[in-house]
Amino acid sequence: MMLESEGVPAEERRLRIAATVEKHGFVHIGDLAEAFGISRVTVRADLDSLEKQGRLHRVRGGALATHRTGLPASRAGGTIESTFEEALDAAGEEKAAIGLLAAQMVSPGESVILDAGTTTLAVAEALVARADLRDVVVITNGLSHALVLEQAVPRYTVVVSGGTLRPLQHSLINPLAGGILGQINADTVFLGCNGVHPSRGVTNLNLPEAEMKQLMMRSSARTVVVADGSKIGRVELAPVCQLDQADVLVTGRSADERVLQECRDTGLEVEVADER
Repeated sequence: MMLESEGVPAEERRLRIAATVEKHGFVHIGDLAEAFGISRVTVRADLDSLEKQGRLHRVRGGALATHRTGLPASRAGGTIESTFEEALDAAGEEKAAIGLLAAQMVSPGESVILDAGTTTLAVAEALVARADLRDVVVITNGLSHALVLEQAVPRYTVVVSGGTLRPLQHSLINPLAGGILGQINADTVFLGCNGVHPSRGVTNLNLPEAEMKQLMMRSSARTVVVADGSKIGRVELAPVCQLDQADVLVTGRSADERVLQECRDTGLEVEVADER
């Protein structure tokens, strides 16, 4: 992506930047600076201006297109988002193993945030099965998760975040979902995702859910990313965090070992769950 911009008026450059973001869906600040031959400071100023015009959406590290021509609403980054029920059928044994390993990271008396998603649902099921755990507080934005966790009450206190229902994933998102998260300090958050990449970090298909994941991270002392092997090496539309912002990745045996090693090289702790 190399674009000649020397001598081009600022407004024309911004139009070109907007077109580039719309074409690619998401573009990093560094890539735009290199492509247009301008500083990162200038890129940020251009992106701020374009966001005010409604031409794009500013996110950490870059910009997202407000829409992508020709793609249906449930599609982002070239991937169609599965329903919760469809995702349950994929890599079921691997997700169960990931859930068991992740649940071992919780101790009695701790507080946990559980993100919506099918892999984190496996964590919820494994937490319920741990009869040794008591006095655990679990906050979740997943309706399916809350119903599973109900079995552990009164050993656990289960808190539902509230918010606006997103039926595709049975999840609660903003507006209103973030209010409770800003008032707590949890020990650990278990995050699901659609992609984990050594340089692009943790990504998701859906923008509002990516925003919720970021809020959850800010409300937790430790971030544990849970992702089956099919997510390793993938990059999706909505950035969640860079790998150095997470503490642990728990994945399965189907993950590409070369990519996992690249993730370890960033300093991320990687745990691989064995299926039983």
